[in-house]
Amino acid sequence: MNGLDWAVLIGYFGVMVAIGVWSHKRVDNVSDFFTAGGKMPWWLSGISHHMSGYSAVMFTGYAAIAYTYGVTSYVTWSFPIAIGIAIGAKLFAPRLNRVRSRLHVASPLEYLKNRYNLPTQQALAWSGVLLKIVDVGAKWAAIATLLSVFTGVSLNMGILITGAVTAVYCTVGGLWADALTELGQFVIQFIAGIAMLVAVMAELNGFSTLWSVWDEPALDGHTKPLAGPYMMVFLIAYLFIKTFEYNGGMWNQAQRYMATDSAKSATRSATLSAALWLVWPLVLFFPMWVAPLIIKTDVPADSYALMAEQLLPHGLLGLVIVGFFSHTMAMCSSDANAIAAVVTRDIMPAVSHKVREWDTRMGLLAARWATLLFLGLSMAIATQVNSGFFDDIITVVIKWVAGLMGPIAIPLMLGLLPWFRKSGPTAALISWGLGLFTFWLVNYPISWNVDGGVPLQYQVSIPLAVSLVLYILIGYVKPEDTPERDALIAKINNDDDGLGSAAAAVPAPAGAADGVVGAPVKD
Repeated sequence: MNGLDWAVLIGYFGVMVAIGVWSHKRVDNVSDFFTAGGKMPWWLSGISHHMSGYSAVMFTGYAAIAYTYGVTSYVTWSFPIAIGIAIGAKLFAPRLNRVRSRLHVASPLEYLKNRYNLPTQQALAWSGVLLKIVDVGAKWAAIATLLSVFTGVSLNMGILITGAVTAVYCTVGGLWADALTELGQFVIQFIAGIAMLVAVMAELNGFSTLWSVWDEPALDGHTKPLAGPYMMVFLIAYLFIKTFEYNGGMWNQAQRYMATDSAKSATRSATLSAALWLVWPLVLFFPMWVAPLIIKTDVPADSYALMAEQLLPHGLLGLVIVGFFSHTMAMCSSDANAIAAVVTRDIMPAVSHKVREWDTRMGLLAARWATLLFLGLSMAIATQVNSGFFDDIITVVIKWVAGLMGPIAIPLMLGLLPWFRKSGPTAALISWGLGLFTFWLVNYPISWNVDGGVPLQYQVSIPLAVSLVLYILIGYVKPEDTPERDALIAKINNDDDGLGSAAAAVPAPAGAADGVVGAPVKD
């Protein structure tokens, strides 16, 4: 990097902070902070949903998969995400929007108090928060790794710089700041991605590179859709996991649907995000697929960064680096906002009676402090993500998040659907608890005693399968549907958008503990 690259990077950080400060005036209460008051345009929500779904791990961990195995990185990652979001556009997006507009909540988990009970809500909240701290820690480590490759800045310093800038804009401006910065980040990433694609084609065979290089010995096997540990079982499991995760199981994605003005707008938002996931990663992945023709490295995770340094002129190199940051900061800031919503709306009211008496000012102040606390903890975890306990970045992201997200997301997402109305708190808690236990059992005691360890596809799929089967089976064996639960489910499944199109005011967080917030509201 030279002075021009640094100017681009510093200018980017400055613009992100400025957007956060500008967004501050649009945030008057927790509804504005966590769900944009239900006033976000569907197209902004869709772009935000897309951008908040992936990070610089794509340019490190998935770059390593692309460098090693080729197109399987797309087939087993972004393609199933696109399909999963397309499924959720009709199945989950409108229902999550009605959760906000008709049940008057600001957190994706607030409705669980009435859908199941308080212990179920707390179990999902606490386990999800702890998982996301580790997940976001991996994201910070990924972007710090890239920063180290380009600048020589230490891992810890890179974590501190990116975390501090993100903390400013997402703490000050809430979800509005997240969405607006993600829009700017999408534009930057579009320019940077096209620049990298053109540079790679110019280095090889021009435009014909797209179809003329696949017979090269260095790319042997790169056209196989499934390769290495990423085989059909993994693909099917990943499709199920990402359908739950990217439609609301990953709470920041649920917020994007909740933030639109109607269920119809939420569906349009999800459709746009699915289309972007289907097309845009192809542009980003192609340079990674052909990277073995341009550079040789023993560290595949560094391949994209090394290639960018070799091919791009200064200025454009800085823009590509900004693109790396844009993805990570988009995901981390949106995760921070979602976690703060769960902490202040679901966890804290259950822990302290005083929280239930907070006025608007105190609730907003608590939301901002919770955001800062989450960012601080995830940054601390990031400094340990390459330790022996976590193994490496891609292990954390693929194995831990994919394997643990399913048991946490299944009661949250399936609880929205009328077909599972008989599955109550017993089904939710047992499926959650045994799903997490199964993850530990498969990944550690069993894997330690299997020659070569348990294959990755089973590490991530078995916990999901156990949770899914138990949730459905227990619902039939021990049905716990009640008139109150049925009324709540009916309210969020009624497709008459006239009931919930306007932004709904969100009451004090008392209801997260006493049953007021999230209860069925009379029309």
